[in-house]
Amino acid sequence: MPPRQNRLPPLLIALALLPAAARADTLPAPLEASLARAGIPGNAVAVLVQKLDGSAPLVSHRSTEAMNPASVMKLVTTQVALERLGPAFTWKTRLSTRAELDGGVLKGSLHITGGGDPRLSRERLWLLLRDLRAQGIRRIAGDVVTDRSLFRLAPHDPAAFDQRPLRPYNAGADALSVDYGAIRLRLQPTADGANVRSDALPTGLVIENRIHRSSNGACGDPTTQLNADTSDAGSLTRLKLSGSLAAGCTEAFDWNLAPLPPERLFEGLFRSLWKELGGEIGGHFQNGSTPPDARLLAETSSPPLPEVLRDMNKWSNNVIARHVLATLGATVEPRQDSVEAGRRVVEQSLAAAGIETRGLVIENGAGLSRSARISARSLGQLLQSAWRSPTMPELMASLPIAGTDGTARRRLANSSAAGRAHVKTGTLDGVRSLAGYVLAHDSQRYAVVLMINHPNAGAARDAQDALLEWVAER
Repeated sequence: MPPRQNRLPPLLIALALLPAAARADTLPAPLEASLARAGIPGNAVAVLVQKLDGSAPLVSHRSTEAMNPASVMKLVTTQVALERLGPAFTWKTRLSTRAELDGGVLKGSLHITGGGDPRLSRERLWLLLRDLRAQGIRRIAGDVVTDRSLFRLAPHDPAAFDQRPLRPYNAGADALSVDYGAIRLRLQPTADGANVRSDALPTGLVIENRIHRSSNGACGDPTTQLNADTSDAGSLTRLKLSGSLAAGCTEAFDWNLAPLPPERLFEGLFRSLWKELGGEIGGHFQNGSTPPDARLLAETSSPPLPEVLRDMNKWSNNVIARHVLATLGATVEPRQDSVEAGRRVVEQSLAAAGIETRGLVIENGAGLSRSARISARSLGQLLQSAWRSPTMPELMASLPIAGTDGTARRRLANSSAAGRAHVKTGTLDGVRSLAGYVLAHDSQRYAVVLMINHPNAGAARDAQDALLEWVAER
């Protein structure tokens, strides 16, 4: 008689035969415990963890539910931009004219053609204007005509999202945006308030400084105790600064604000910098088209697309994301609404790559939205597709590294996930999300997605970290 063999109970056999995806709905214990401590139920969470070899998901919890991803939506914008525009793509800003130069005077108008450059800075604008001066131009006798026609955009209300119109993240896209649509104020605390300066202050902007000192208190983030408001009087905009600085505030600090619409900011900086260079303007600023026969005088190019995307993702820059989406639309459908066309380009590109678009809602490409939606499955498919793409190194290089840089520099610094997680995070009231790649200690790399939509989402940072550590320690 053959020896008796141990047999598995029928229930265990049945469980073993279940497909992996059917068992993957169970949340990892550390994540589940952290969510419970934060008071976040499982039905407010979507999770996907999957090896990049395309095998069945290790975790797939509510992964087909479309949820608000906040800034994680920038991953979608990034991948489509790399695929459609290419890693060598740059934005250009051009100065041209049809007028003749006579004795240092340009006998006509100067045309400025905006290329939608999201990285155009006052420093590069100064270099561009210096090129004009180097060609002997001292005075522009005609008008300065700004051509913003590359982007076709609906009117932008910077207060629409959260009623904070001066916050830089609320600045809109514009074909001639400069300094992300914002100015940087340098504040030096004094005995009775603060000295405020901006280099260079845009022409047409006046600062009224009413900041005072508090008698006690630690400094913390000094800008949280300050207020800013604007009022217009003719061609002038008054930026009124108020509030108090705690006694503990002694070091100089920066405060970024967006007090002017993009066209006013560009004109103000152009006038200030041109005057510093000894230049004069005889006419006015006005919008118009660049004549096809205008001759090029000078131009400036942005850094290549991957470098711009690193700024966008490492520091979650919403203005860059708005520009990238509008650029996609303007490039593919040049005579249509640039944002609407950009959305179509994104949806078509995802569908062509086999990425599910059911439930997808793209408002501005940045994720600064209450209506934006995407599923964890779609984000996981995007991460898988990007990993197989020729532009994978560019996408990876744009993501913050846990414990190392960008918005993740203070995350998991002393954990097993430090340096192993390349992840984009997203934060809004009621929303916490992350998506990216984790290299586990088993030498396998995983696509990881976590989205939480719940009033207690603000307490979910530990839950995010718990998931990343759980994956890293496999």
